Amino acid sequence: MDYNYVQYQADGKLAYVTVNRPEALNALNEVVIGELLDCFQKINDDHGIECVILTGSGRSFVAGADIGTMRDLEVLDGRDFTMFGQRLMDYIENMRQPVIAAVNGFALGGGCELAMACDIRIASEKAKFGQPEVNLGIIPGFGGTQRLPRLIGKGMAKYLIMTGEHISAQEALRIGLVQKVVAPEELMNEAKRVADLILSKAPVAIRMAKCAVNTAEDTDMRSGIAYEAEAYTTCFQAKDRVEGMSAFLEKRAAVFQGK
Repeated sequence: MDYNYVQYQADGKLAYVTVNRPEALNALNEVVIGELLDCFQKINDDHGIECVILTGSGRSFVAGADIGTMRDLEVLDGRDFTMFGQRLMDYIENMRQPVIAAVNGFALGGGCELAMACDIRIASEKAKFGQPEVNLGIIPGFGGTQRLPRLIGKGMAKYLIMTGEHISAQEALRIGLVQKVVAPEELMNEAKRVADLILSKAPVAIRMAKCAVNTAEDTDMRSGIAYEAEAYTTCFQAKDRVEGMSAFLEKRAAVFQGK
């Protein structure tokens, strides 16, 4: 895959995606969003890839949307831009593979929203998070008003969105925005460790788990439990289920085939 602002690398079943626009702190404009969307669509279609690590180059994960390109947008163009960003976030959230955000620096505005669209967030101790859009006279437009309260609760989400305050990686961990915080030099190693742990599990079960947990956010308990039963049944039909249970009983490591 050849892009201007996105780097792609595959290592066996693991894919690395890096936003590479360091001169602008990896800010999201239409080109970057389009390249990320195309990259993730191709990854989703590649059945040799079972997990993804997303990060940014330089000292930023993604510092937000590109304000220079947004300032002069007309009203309908602004609406198109926010919907384009939402399309990317929705795609990442619902794609086949789990996506781990390795947050190496600033994750502000659209960058925080990009991280929230991922399944797991691991942060460097130097990472900073925030939704500072109110400072610009707007609100989060790439799903932040919806994903943030689901992750950290309505009260804290309103606090961050209404104050525009930046928070540290440790505070993000305390409120549940990220799952782990590590030293900067350990970030990619830890992201790979988590990815390898996921890759050691049954691929069908991982996909069904992602779908079932995502469904929990958008439905009532009774409907969610019904969906879980169907996802469970899908796992039960897979050959990997027999392998996993046999390996457990035989006290050996399972060898999953993704079938």
